[in-house]
Parts: sequence; C-alpha cells; structure tokens
Amino acid sequence: MEKISPLLLLFLLSLTSISAALDSISAAQSVRDGGPTLISAGGFFELGFFSIKSNRYLGIWFKKISNGTTVWVANRETPLSNSTGLFTFDSRGNLILLNQENNLTVWSGNSSKPARNPVAQLLDSGNLVIREENEIDPDKYLWQSFYHADKTFIPGMKIGRLAGGQDVHLSCWKSADDPTKGEYIYELDPTGLQMVVSKNSIFSARSGPWNGIGYSGMPYLKPNPIFNYSFITSEKGTYYTFELMNTSVFTRVELNPKGVMDRYAWIDRTQQWNLISSAPADNCDMYDICGPHGSCDISNAPVCSCLDKFVPNNRNEWGRADWTGGCIRRTPLDCKNGDGFVKYINVKSPDMLNYTIDSSLTMEECRTTCLNNCSCMAYASSNIVTGRGCYFWFGDLLDIKQYYDEGGQDLYIRMALSELVESPSSSGKGKQKVIIASLVSSALMFLLVLCLGLWIRNKKRKKQQNAQASWERYEEESYSFDNHDEELELPHFDISVVAKATDNFSFNHLLGEGGFGPVYKGTLKDGQEIAVKRLSKESRQGLDEFKNEVKCIAKLQHRNLVKLLGYCVHLDERILIYEYMPNKSLDLYIFDESRSKQLDWSIRFRIINGISRGLLYLHQDSRLRIIHRDLKLSNVLLDNELNPKISDFGMARSFGGNETAANTKRVVGTYGYMAPEYAIDGLFSVKSDVFSFGVLVLEIISGKKNRGFTHPDHQLNLLGHAWKLLKDGRYQELVDELMTESCDFSQVLRTVHVGLLCVQQDPDDRPSMSSVVLMLSSEGPLPEPKEPGFFTERKMYEGETSSSKQESCSINDMTITLIDVR
Repeated sequence: MEKISPLLLLFLLSLTSISAALDSISAAQSVRDGGPTLISAGGFFELGFFSIKSNRYLGIWFKKISNGTTVWVANRETPLSNSTGLFTFDSRGNLILLNQENNLTVWSGNSSKPARNPVAQLLDSGNLVIREENEIDPDKYLWQSFYHADKTFIPGMKIGRLAGGQDVHLSCWKSADDPTKGEYIYELDPTGLQMVVSKNSIFSARSGPWNGIGYSGMPYLKPNPIFNYSFITSEKGTYYTFELMNTSVFTRVELNPKGVMDRYAWIDRTQQWNLISSAPADNCDMYDICGPHGSCDISNAPVCSCLDKFVPNNRNEWGRADWTGGCIRRTPLDCKNGDGFVKYINVKSPDMLNYTIDSSLTMEECRTTCLNNCSCMAYASSNIVTGRGCYFWFGDLLDIKQYYDEGGQDLYIRMALSELVESPSSSGKGKQKVIIASLVSSALMFLLVLCLGLWIRNKKRKKQQNAQASWERYEEESYSFDNHDEELELPHFDISVVAKATDNFSFNHLLGEGGFGPVYKGTLKDGQEIAVKRLSKESRQGLDEFKNEVKCIAKLQHRNLVKLLGYCVHLDERILIYEYMPNKSLDLYIFDESRSKQLDWSIRFRIINGISRGLLYLHQDSRLRIIHRDLKLSNVLLDNELNPKISDFGMARSFGGNETAANTKRVVGTYGYMAPEYAIDGLFSVKSDVFSFGVLVLEIISGKKNRGFTHPDHQLNLLGHAWKLLKDGRYQELVDELMTESCDFSQVLRTVHVGLLCVQQDPDDRPSMSSVVLMLSSEGPLPEPKEPGFFTERKMYEGETSSSKQESCSINDMTITLIDVR
C-alpha cells in the first residue's frame, strides 16, 4: 500500500477540523490555530490557541465569565513561535499538538491505554478528557487535564495522590507572562495528611493536618455559602478538593510565582476577580521560622517566642532575632517519675515529621497512650467532629502558630510533673487538690460576675475620657507641630474593635503599605467596610503625619475627599480609620495594561474633574486653606463607581486667613510630582499643588509616568514631551492607545492644554484651581502655556519611588537634598 505523506495527512485532517461550536472532537477531527475552538456544552469554558507576548499556546480559559482568564496550558514548556499549531489525535488515540511547519509533536497527552474510537471532550467543569466514544463513566476516562494541573485549582479538581499512583499538584508560572513551570508547587505532603507549598522539595508553607473539618493552619477556610471543601481518603486516593455551593458565584485558586495560594471570587457587578484570601496569610505561615518548640504570633513584635514553659535554646542568638535554634523545656522530662501534659489552645498543629495516628481512640485514651510512651512528646485530636482519633508526635515540635478566638486546635505537650499547674496523679491527695482548686475557682467566678456589672456601667463613661487622655498624652510625647489648635471632634475607636474588624490585622486583609505603615481592610460589627491605616512602630516621621492628618481633615467633608471616620490611640498604637474604597488607587488602573482598558476617556475626564473640585475645596472652600503637598495618582482612591477621592493628608499644611504660601526646610513629597520652587527652595503654596495636579492630568491622559519617562527622540520627561507635542500640533500622540477609540479629541486637547498651564515653571503663571475647574468645564479660549518646570533634558538616573533617606540628586543641573518620609 502506498504511504500517505505527512503533509497530505495534515491536509486531510484540516478538512475534518471542527467547523462549528462543538465541545468535543473525534479521531477524525482537529482544532487548528486560527480556526474554531471547543466550547463546553454550557458555555463555561473554551479550548483553543492564544498568545502570550509573541508565543502561541494551546489552553483552556473561562468563556461565560472573565472571558480569557486561563486555567490550563498544554504546551507550557514548548511554546509555538507561529500560528501553525494543530491539536489532534495520533494513531494510538493520544492527544497531540503538532507544529505543522515542521510536522513535529510539541506536546502530547498520553492516555492510560490505547483507544479504539477516542473522543476528546471539554466538560463544563473545565476538564478536558479523553474517553471511548460511548463511555461516560468518569472513572474510565483514559486521560484528563485535571490530572495534569497548571497553576489553577478550580472546582472538581483533586490535588493529592489518586488511584493508580497518579500524583496531582499545582505548579506556578515563572511570571505572569511566562507559563513555564516556576519554582513553587502545591501538593499533598509525603504523610498524606496536609497540603504544602514547596520549593525545590523544601517546604515554604503548610496547612497543618486535616482535623475533620479543616486544616489547623488555615482558620480562614470556614464553611461558607460559596464553596465547600473536603479532604478525602478512600480507595480512589487521598486528595483535597472543593465544589461550588452557589453556581452563580465562581471561585478559583491560583499558585502565584511567589509561592502564594490566592483564592479569587468572580464578581458579576464589577466584572472582576476579587481576591478573598491568600495562603501563606502572614509571616507566621512561613515554614518553621521560630525553630523547635517556638511559637509564632503575628500580633507580637517580634513574632517568635518560646511556648509557655519553654526557654530559648541559645539566648544570645534569640536576642539577635535568630530563632532557628528554637526552644527547650525549662524543666527536663522525667518519664520514670511521672510526666503530664500542658494544654495549648488555638494553635496550628506541629509538622508531621515523626508521627503516628490512631483513629479509634478517645481523647482520654490518647492521653494514656502517649503518657505510657516516653518517646511521645505531644498529641491532638485527629477528628474534632467525632472526638475520636488522635495524632501522636515524637521528637521536636516544629512550625507552631498561635491563633486567637478562632483558628487552630488544642495541642497537648508532654511536660515534667513540676511544671503542671495541677498534678496528674490519681491519688487521694491529688484529687483533694483538684477539689480545692475547683472551689477556689468557683468563688473567684462569683466575685467576677458580681464586679462585672459595675465594670460595664463605668466602661462607657471612662471610654471617652480615656480616649481624650490618650490623645493628650500623645500630643505631649510627639514632637511639636505647627498647626492651629482645635477641639478634637473625631470618634475614637477602641483597639479591640479595630483588631476584630481586621481579623487581628491579618495578612489576608492587607491592602498595601506606604511610608506611614500598612493599610488593612476591615468590617465593623454593623457591616460597614473600613480602611485601617496603622502607623508603623519603626516610623518616627509617621507620628507627625498621624497628628497632622487627624487635626487637618477631621472636619473636611467633600465628595472628592476620602472621609476620615475616626482614630485609635492605644499604648504605642496610632491608627486611622477611613471609609473603604473598593477599587483602591488610581495608579493601579492608569499604569496597568489590563485595568486601564476599563477607563475610557469619559471616565478619565470625570476623574480629572473630580480631583480638580476636591483640590478647589481644599484651597478655597474649606474652613482652613489646605495644601496637600503629596498629590499623586496613588493618593487618589476610587469608589465602587470609579469616582475619585483624594487621600493621604499626612503631609498636608493648613493656613488661616489670607495665608497662601510658606517655606520649609523639610521638603516632603514624591519625585516627579513636586513643583520646582518646592523641590529646590522649599517654597510651597496652593500653586505647588496645582503643579502636581498638572502632572497627574498628563499621566491620566497618556498612561505614562512622568518620573522615568523615556522617548527615543529626546531626553525630556513627560511634561516636556507633552509641551513639545502641543507646540508641534501632534497632541494626539500623547493619548493612551488603550482609549483612543473613545476619545473626544477636542476635549482631550483642552485638557492637555489645561494640564500644561498647571505645570508652568513660574508659579505666578499657573492658574488657580478655581480657574482650572472653570477652564475644564467651559469652551472659551485658553492662554498659551509657557515652558514647563524641570523642562531641561536630564542626564540623571530616575528611580521609581520616593525615598525615606536623604538623597542628593541633580535636577536641571542643580544639586538639592530632599528628606522624604514616604
């Protein structure tokens, strides 16, 4: 028989490629790059070819929601450089990806056995399976993409060791635009009891063992209306999985390139993925940072301490924050003469380095079993639902984390008899001590209840007095600040309320961090969402900013200013509470290629107008004239309707009467936004804010940063580039390419013109904010802008962010020194 050439074979296959929206292909069909794709029956997922940079990949992505978010890539390690890919079956019934240019197989999915009449089907779960034509039993699938996971964990997937020796784990991408396998994997650990993130086979984080309802190290994984989760051990394998409870809300988990498991939920209203949790959640989730018998508590500083009744193994190293040596018992064990157990509550169970499990024992039997084995160092319940079964640990106890209120479970650690509060002896003397202790405890409880009423009655009366006293102490302790005295009329939040609202300042609630300190999302008891800015204990500069912000904007009320809801002063804690802005800061949109597409010209113009009105209020309409001094994109927050609100008044200065300007030796702000007279001579005024506004306007229009802007034809910054384009009549070239289709170019031209008027070199040439608001909303003629500030071509290297140190830098051939607390 005459052989069919490979090229002819590919041609025949191409004739039988799918020609309609199908969810499957048979052995006689294929999927070609540029041709029709596979779409699951319900339209939830799609399979086909897509691009990352200049490479082509075969993958699966969401179709019905978040169209284009990838969940699986076949040829992660072998991308195609052109559009010659063909997805089809080989003679054994294996799925293969061919490069038609050279007829080479670049990827294959090897089936468990040859198929007679193979069918490849994309299911509504997002799973691509190979099955025999008439076979629908999932247990008899010949191959499935769920068993060859990418970085994404979606409902129905199983991570662990499955029947037949199939090991399923996630592996991260090298970067957001490189699907090649990265350094981290998410897998079931060798014990088969806990999930771990590892790098080069070394744990970087772990969940703790399954305890019947969850993992002791993942307290935020709770029963919820969106999804349920389970850890299964059966003849089908040992694995972790989750399923959707509410199909209208979709959730996925992604292992990012830094080894963090991020869980997202799809929000229909915003058409975005919302990050709802991350693991590791904080530094205490990093594997074994406190050493043997050390306990990590994220609310402490430093985070590591020895477990109760343990002491540092090496006090010198421990004092230098080197905790790797861990801790040892304060009193050595004496098994022959009797040991006992100390109960540690709400902890993450130790790593399963050397353990046994017995699922049949009661907790009392667990205690007896461990006590009778001198090598047994600790025990805990293996199933807190049934109350039967226990884990036993032998040797050092590693990677323990302390939780409060919720999270973790009880751990019983072996201890010398002398360290026990109550003797474990069953003798009459021991029982008598227990009875006496019980009577004393009851008496104390009675007195406590008696006093509780009086305490509660006085608490409200003293609360405000204490708050005001704390504020007065703070004013005495912090160094002087040039501001007008005014009565403090801002609600004081108790530290317990703030801690509860942020889940004890959990990493999962962290929104970001600046020079002042970290900012957390919180939810008050009544459901109100808040943003909590916590002054870093290492930042002495931040004390001035804290006091300034409270006293400066406590009474400001404007729709384009973030509202300060209250403050908290407790011991060395300094905390500000704001209204929560769900869309975070403007820079995250303008300078991000995917998010910036959401801001068409009409939205950007509305944002520019809103910022101008907010500044006008500060400069002219508020009780005191306020100069912001650090206006930039990252200090403009967006509410749920993308309305702008100016934030961060830590560097603001207020003036009374007719004052409009001042001089300072402490120049603060951010490079790229500072007016030249302020950066060089320390002179600031309402006109220095106008300059910053002009920079902000040109960045919003162009999608480019002023600081660090480069162009192949010149060495000008963004301001000089915009001025040059306007003079040459080529202002359209300044417009962000992602919004050109939505532009009203006459409006854009006017806005560019206004922006350049704001950044003129001489402050007297710049318009006031009242004139800016009028110019943006009218159609009258505008004066020609003069040369912008810092127009001279630069030769210096420009970094990205402000510095917290003294820096010397050359701007316009002049040397200046700036002290920037940002």
